Amino acid sequence: MAIAHSPSRANDSLATVLVTVGVVLLALLTLYLVGFDQGVISRSGMYLHELMHDGRHLLGLPCH
Repeated sequence: MAIAHSPSRANDSLATVLVTVGVVLLALLTLYLVGFDQGVISRSGMYLHELMHDGRHLLGLPCH
């Protein structure tokens, strides 16, 4: 009788969940910085706001 070893899928699914959560959090942070930050988090004053100004209008985000 041969013993077959199958790798545990629990570690794979946990890694997938962690990567997915990380990507979603990074996407939300990027969306906030591009869409709504007025220099509070970016600490660059209005530089990031002005850099992303036209993109905000294209996305329909309010900026003034």
